[in-house]
Amino acid sequence: MSTKSLHHIAMNVSDIDRSIDFYTRAFDFSLVRRWGDDTRAAMLDMGDGTILEMFERPAEVGKQGVLIHIALRADDVDAAYNRAIEAGAGVQTTPRDVDVQAEEPYPIRIAFVVGPDGEPVELFHERA
Repeated sequence: MSTKSLHHIAMNVSDIDRSIDFYTRAFDFSLVRRWGDDTRAAMLDMGDGTILEMFERPAEVGKQGVLIHIALRADDVDAAYNRAIEAGAGVQTTPRDVDVQAEEPYPIRIAFVVGPDGEPVELFHERA
């Protein structure tokens, strides 16, 4: 058995309701389930079965330092960027074309926004 795709990304958030609202409005994620009393948690479907899992742990937000960014596929990086900003995202890097100098050139369009707890979110599109 080999890994075929990302199953989920887990992250701590300071306010689960605010984070659910942000990710559903900014990126059309859908709420799959919520659970927990002492530590509230939720799973959001990113649209293709990939899951964003969130745990409400205000004291832990910013301490782990292991999350580099969440990369989201976008058909239209500019439209996704604008929608995220309208939903309350912070600006990190505006949309731009990049030609990654790999063994074979890899032309992409990217932008970075910042979610409600300071998490970097990359909007990513492979250019033809």
